[in-house]
Amino acid sequence: MDIRNNITLIKNRLATEKCELVAVSKKQPIEKMKEAYDAGQRIFGENKVQELCMKQPLLPADILWHLIGHLQTNKVKQIVPFVSLIHSVDSYKLLEEINKQAKKINRIVNCLLQIHIAQEETKFGFDEKEVIDLIQSDKIVSLDSIRIIGLMGMATFTENQDRVRTEFKKLKNLFNHLGQIKLPAQVIMKELSMGMSQDYEIALEEGSTLIRVGTAVFGSRPTPV
Repeated sequence: MDIRNNITLIKNRLATEKCELVAVSKKQPIEKMKEAYDAGQRIFGENKVQELCMKQPLLPADILWHLIGHLQTNKVKQIVPFVSLIHSVDSYKLLEEINKQAKKINRIVNCLLQIHIAQEETKFGFDEKEVIDLIQSDKIVSLDSIRIIGLMGMATFTENQDRVRTEFKKLKNLFNHLGQIKLPAQVIMKELSMGMSQDYEIALEEGSTLIRVGTAVFGSRPTPV
């Protein structure tokens, strides 16, 4: 598996789109991540807080770390000092905790609101009404140490590409709608995080600005011994 070649191929595809690659390094060894870094990759996405905190000090300081997996409120404090973007904010309670911990260190943390677009109940996220109500409420105004810069969604894991496309299209329509209404100062619709190794081509066609790609960059994850 040639990591440099994989990154080049994906970035060549992204060159015609306003989209960036988030290299998902979940369970990947530091050596492979260094290969990706040496190939020019600077944005890395991790699913687990523990793994992210273990890897961050071992790799170059100019890496932009994205937390893309489900985040529990009791883990927020660990990543707030260095995380570049949290993709998976799925509740107001979590936003409050990120704001609380960021305020302690005088930092503003960028976040995406996760929207539940899949037919699988196991996935997290706001529904459309919830996110519109939240953004238009006064609750966001008091959170001055976070910045909501867009939305994230995960499509149903299926070979039915029409279903995947429909779900991505639905998320893009919500993104566009929010971008056209009056938003609090802490909210802008800049980034749309959708698409993984198996469906990022469809996500690109539907307007993604961040694709979260792991196996198409690094190959299969190592099998635990």
